[in-house]
Amino acid sequence: MESLTIAQLLALAAALGWASGVRLYLVVLIVGLAGYLDWAQLPEGLHVLAHPIVIAASGFMVFVEFFADKIPGLDSLWDFTHTAIRIPAGAALAASVFGADHATLATVAAIVGGSLAATAHTAKTTTRAAINTSPEPLSNIGVSLAEDGMIVGGLWLAFTHPVLFCIALVLVLAISIWLIRRCWRFLSGLVRKVVRVFSGRETTPAVQPEPVPESSETGS
Repeated sequence: MESLTIAQLLALAAALGWASGVRLYLVVLIVGLAGYLDWAQLPEGLHVLAHPIVIAASGFMVFVEFFADKIPGLDSLWDFTHTAIRIPAGAALAASVFGADHATLATVAAIVGGSLAATAHTAKTTTRAAINTSPEPLSNIGVSLAEDGMIVGGLWLAFTHPVLFCIALVLVLAISIWLIRRCWRFLSGLVRKVVRVFSGRETTPAVQPEPVPESSETGS
C-alpha cells in the first residue's frame, strides 16, 4: 500500500480536528474501522484507533451519543460537558497524523486541529441551544442527523479527495462563523429578556385612560 501524500496527511489532520468538535466518538470509530478493515491506510500515529478495544469503546459511546444528541435539552447539556473533551481530543488526533517523527508538523497540526475543533464545537453548541428554544423536537433530530452525515462525508472526502475536502472545509468554517455570531446574538438577547422579566424591570405598561372629550355645549 502506498504511503500517504503530504496533501492527504494535511487534509486528514484538518478533518480529524474539525470533526472531533462535532462528533468525537464517531470520528474515532470511523477511523478505527477504516484501519481495522483495511478500508484506508492510517498514519502510524493513528494505528491505536484500529485496536478492537478502542473500536468497541468508541462504538459504545457513539451509541450513547446518537440518542443523547437528539433529545432537546439533553443535547445542549451533552455539548456543554464535552467542551473540555472534544477540543483537546481534536488537537491530539490532528497531531497524531504526523507523529513524533515530525514534531514541528505535529505541533502545527495540534494548534490548527484544536482551533478547528473549537470552532466546530462552538458552532454546534450555540446552534443547538438556539434550536432548543423551540418546543418542536423534529428540527433538533433533523439537525443531529445532518451532523452525522456531514462527519461521515467529510472524513470520506479527506481520505479520497483531500483537495475537495479542503475547499469544502473553508466553506463550512465560513458558515460556522456566521452561525456562531447569529446564534450568539439571539441567545444573548433571549437571556437579557428573561433576566429583565424575572427582575421585574420589564412589565406590561399600564393602560392609560382615554381622555374625556370636551362637550361642545357650554353650561347656561
